[in-house]
Amino acid sequence: MTDSPVYFRQFYLGCLAQASYLIGSEGVAAVVDPRRDIEVYLEDAAEHGLEIRHVIETHLHADFVSGHRELAAATGATIHVSRAANATYPHDPIGEGSEIRVGGARLRVLETPGHTRDSVCLLLFETPGAPEPAAVLTGDTLFIGDVGRPDLAGVAASPREQAGELYDSLHGKLLKLPDPVVVWPGHGAGSMCGRNLSKETSSTIGEQRRVNYALQPMDREAFVDMMTTDLPEIPAYFGRDVRINREGPALVSELAPLRSLSPEETARRAGEGALVLDARSSAEFGTAHVPGSIHIGLDGQFASWAGTLLPAGTPIVLVTSAAQDAEEARMRLTRVGLDDVAGYLAGGIASWSASGRPVASTEQITVDELAARLSEGSCRVLDVRRPAEWRDAHIAGAAPGPLADLGAALPEVPAEEPLALICAGGYRSSIAASLFERGGRRAVINVVGGMAAWNAAGLPTVA
Repeated sequence: MTDSPVYFRQFYLGCLAQASYLIGSEGVAAVVDPRRDIEVYLEDAAEHGLEIRHVIETHLHADFVSGHRELAAATGATIHVSRAANATYPHDPIGEGSEIRVGGARLRVLETPGHTRDSVCLLLFETPGAPEPAAVLTGDTLFIGDVGRPDLAGVAASPREQAGELYDSLHGKLLKLPDPVVVWPGHGAGSMCGRNLSKETSSTIGEQRRVNYALQPMDREAFVDMMTTDLPEIPAYFGRDVRINREGPALVSELAPLRSLSPEETARRAGEGALVLDARSSAEFGTAHVPGSIHIGLDGQFASWAGTLLPAGTPIVLVTSAAQDAEEARMRLTRVGLDDVAGYLAGGIASWSASGRPVASTEQITVDELAARLSEGSCRVLDVRRPAEWRDAHIAGAAPGPLADLGAALPEVPAEEPLALICAGGYRSSIAASLFERGGRRAVINVVGGMAAWNAAGLPTVA
């Protein structure tokens, strides 16, 4: 949007593969789909002499807790959300044709049900008299390379009904826009709100018309069939986050400060039912960790996996390499509605070990070592990738055991038999190893580098 009279910025959050937007004109700004840590918007608006007066939600988000209420409390801005959302906090209900003035610019609402019943897209007109929109903010209706899933609605409508509505929204509204209109979506690659999202974070209507598989010419029934076949699992926390976003989340600014806990306090809290969450790298966790702790590294999709695997309402004690990492981990947890963080282990694993308490470790092996063990028949392999990844190619004899399912029930494997865990790159398999260890199984092995390293080494796979 070069030479535009409108200030426009995308904020992309890799941990959640989530995009939010700040749009400014003539001293006024609107923020669309804000994340819960709102300082980035406040700082950017202040830097550009803008006052945030509008906060707009494209739908009730399932994969993260929105910062809409936080931002409104900090700025006095009005929250705009679809009337179909049935939001219970103070807001301006919007619908088809509603317009929100942002200085000299305007945002016009398109109702686009399908991903959810309350989904809307926002047409951006950069000047009062602009005949055509310069851009469209598509939320989770249209992604780059994909469209929104039709099974996350949390309503009585079936996925097939939702998919039909999505077809109508795409073909009846978005695909009628001119080709040059820039598309700014709500998510990118890695989000569970779609299946084939691109790593690109913007495009145009014309480009998506040409390359997006879900926008190719087909009738409504064929589209519905395609969109409702082989849908990925729905993470367990999605329904909870929809409810929180509908009711309005608690304010992060009112949460108690993060406390540092001694090894003695950490052990006491764990004994009382707190969950010890280790957010260090897989290598650090493998070398030494608090027995029974769950590992989810900050260097991956920490928030999404924490939301998927950790029980809501259970106090969390963090183990990190540094105090600032604990602050970062806490913020990421709040993004998925996990607000009950009791504190962090002061001094990390070194202080725990120095206190004389037991330290656990997880065996780490290379893919060459795994291949050797498999040829000897000295271990089994559990592939913790998603089902579609496993079907595409896997190690002969490897059993599928998607990580998302392990939080509910661990597969039964003879306790005395070493179990090698593998994923795409070693991140998810380390999480899985910690879940098995917490469940009482000690003979677990993490395969470093995962299937990426296996393939790079030219080792065989089957489909």
